[in-house]
Amino acid sequence: MYGMMIDPVEAFSQDYRTARERFLEKAGCGKADLRHYVNPNSGPDGEELATDVAWFGPADASNVLVLVSATHGVEGFCGSGAQIDCIDFGLAEIMDQGVAVMMVHALNPHGFAWLRRTTEEGVDLNRNCILFENGIPENRAYDELADAFLPRSLDAQCVAAAQERLAKWRAEHGAFAFEMARSSGQYTHPEGFYYGGTRPTWSLRTMERICADHALADRANVAVIDYHTGLGPFGYGEPICGHRPGTWGQMRCRAWYGDSLGEPLLGKSSSVPIAGLTQYAWARFVGDDKLTFVALEYGTFPAEEGAAALRDDHWLHAYGTVDWTSAETRAIKRALRRFYHPDTADWKGLVLLRSRQVIGQAVAGMTA
Repeated sequence: MYGMMIDPVEAFSQDYRTARERFLEKAGCGKADLRHYVNPNSGPDGEELATDVAWFGPADASNVLVLVSATHGVEGFCGSGAQIDCIDFGLAEIMDQGVAVMMVHALNPHGFAWLRRTTEEGVDLNRNCILFENGIPENRAYDELADAFLPRSLDAQCVAAAQERLAKWRAEHGAFAFEMARSSGQYTHPEGFYYGGTRPTWSLRTMERICADHALADRANVAVIDYHTGLGPFGYGEPICGHRPGTWGQMRCRAWYGDSLGEPLLGKSSSVPIAGLTQYAWARFVGDDKLTFVALEYGTFPAEEGAAALRDDHWLHAYGTVDWTSAETRAIKRALRRFYHPDTADWKGLVLLRSRQVIGQAVAGMTA
């Protein structure tokens, strides 16, 4: 996929504002049909926040490739870079095969701009996509450990006591149970990690509008690649399938992406099973029979580093003072950004190479 290689540094931006400006410029030069879904909030410098959607190719295309960035806001640097790389080097080849491309830039623009995984509601969008009318899932283990996951103080003694308690629980219950408790999703602690909320977020409602406005339910095939970072070996991109075993979506994912496919529901992934995935919202809005969805998850640094960075950011917003001029806020945000977006040429190069490969597999699968 793609005959040329861009300098990987050139595809990536240093902040949300620049990423948005570059995406809109590239999409305009590529003669995309552009739509803008403006978020009611503003960025740290008062800038407009929006989810921007660029459509390339025939409006009535049967096969549509969807590339999504910033489902988890601070992870948007990766997805935005992959989208710009695709515009520069992949579009003509993809469209020559009769496939339209829809790029959703910054599905969670507030988190992208403010350097948070969560939305403006403090919600993890990838835990928000349940049917709330059916009730919320329980996570009693998280309830038990909530104040250890997120202590009220970051002084050394409090953090050490919290870590000791978590380590003891993990030793008693096992690593998988611990990770399920921590990251599978919880709906009772708004200040905490992986909080799924109590109602659909702005980003989830916007996703539904995007699908309706672009008539995705009327297409024959919709392949979604949703870019994420933070799990797995440094620079490796794992295509993660949340389609349930035995479904057409799972079979297509296996046929398209091969043995590298991760399947949390079968215990074969860097991720644990998650109830409120955006995948399940895409399936509701598009149609489960025609959707082929993967989260393309790129590894960064050791998990312990990410857990500390995420803890500190949640502490800052729950119990601290968010002040972008303060050394404390800058240090916490810098650590979170580094974990979810390693600012190195080697990591960025790996991101683009894997992105091109997975895009090529999706296009080949739809056109086979």
